[in-house]
Amino acid sequence: MKLDLTNAKLNEDIHAYQDEVTKAHNWLHEKTGKGNDFVGWVKWPLEYDKEEVKRIKEVASKLKDKTDVVLVCGIGGSYLGARAAIEMINGLYPSNGPEIIFIGNTFSATYLKQVYDHVKDKDIVLNVISKSGTTTETSISFRIFKELVESKYSKEEAKERIIATTDKARGTLKALADEIGYETFVIPDDIGGRYSVFTAVGLLPLALAGIDPDEVLKGSLKAYEDLSDPDLDKNIAYQYAVARRILDKKGYSAEMFVTYELQLASIGEWWKQLFGESEGKDGKGILPTSATFSTDLHSLGQFIQAGRKCLFETLLWVDGMEGDIIFPKEENDYDHMNYLADKKVSWVNEMAMKGTLSAHSDDGNVPNIVIHLDDNSAYSFGYMIYFFFKACGMTCYLLDINPFDQPGVEVYKKKMFKLLGKE
Repeated sequence: MKLDLTNAKLNEDIHAYQDEVTKAHNWLHEKTGKGNDFVGWVKWPLEYDKEEVKRIKEVASKLKDKTDVVLVCGIGGSYLGARAAIEMINGLYPSNGPEIIFIGNTFSATYLKQVYDHVKDKDIVLNVISKSGTTTETSISFRIFKELVESKYSKEEAKERIIATTDKARGTLKALADEIGYETFVIPDDIGGRYSVFTAVGLLPLALAGIDPDEVLKGSLKAYEDLSDPDLDKNIAYQYAVARRILDKKGYSAEMFVTYELQLASIGEWWKQLFGESEGKDGKGILPTSATFSTDLHSLGQFIQAGRKCLFETLLWVDGMEGDIIFPKEENDYDHMNYLADKKVSWVNEMAMKGTLSAHSDDGNVPNIVIHLDDNSAYSFGYMIYFFFKACGMTCYLLDINPFDQPGVEVYKKKMFKLLGKE
């Protein structure tokens, strides 16, 4: 993985932040900063539960070949990381393994009914993910699809087809799982939802989708090793965090996470939760947004190029994406496109990226941070996610805020529950 700040338009030397970075690094690694009860992810690549990962692989191996559909039931960090990984690694239309459908993340009755009708005559595995078991969106979907599974199979088989990822000892979901006898996996006490993709929260859906959890964890371990030195000359995650801090101080209030592959769009959705929920507190933080180019250039490109200078871009470019296609030659050249004949479409995409980067940075004066990832493998996914974890934790500590709580989201819940009549 490489970080390119050539076009970031920083007006400060990042090394001026070295003392602050070293202090914040020690807070993360020594568990002495704000929210220190939730920094279990920092050393997770070293200290993860090997037996639990072994059991994840065993359960996935037993179930994935006897089901048509895996329903992953969770919201926020309980599904965004898994979805991002599965789409990045397997693509949008994988030809092997069960179909993965995400539920429990919306109140839309239309969506739930469409999923219900789509899966009711298929073989189903249901993985419900909730630490408390009382998350409203997840609980609504779980009750509906739990009833469907129980109506389709014998009591014993239904029990085997429902898996709960939850607290190790308490909560309504844990109690239900123990009562009925579901297989359970643990959400660690010291890892919050948006930092949980390397736990069973993410690894079980990945394994059910045919992705090797060991490769993801190997990538995270390499990132842990590479990013455990606070030296700004060596730590690209901290370089990214400092660059964001400098641009924030310059008045850039929004960051657009840009990819050029449709199967990376969910990386942007995961990234938005990580930074938005971690950083957006006390009237501080950068608004995280995302876009997929060149698609969104036809809707947002004008504003980025010539509109108000309120945003900077962070471009994720994968150098070795799997899959390619050759543009064919047409005898009559009816569309005047033969100048691209016999060229790889991946090359066209790369030229679009380079041209857009130059247009936005050089002509539009929009700061651009560029992140290069080697490929879209499980290993690279693990490395990238840990990179963003470290960058996010550092960003928040540089702002003197807690990276690991989310008090603001409780406000809408209280008002919603009042309207729903919940005591």
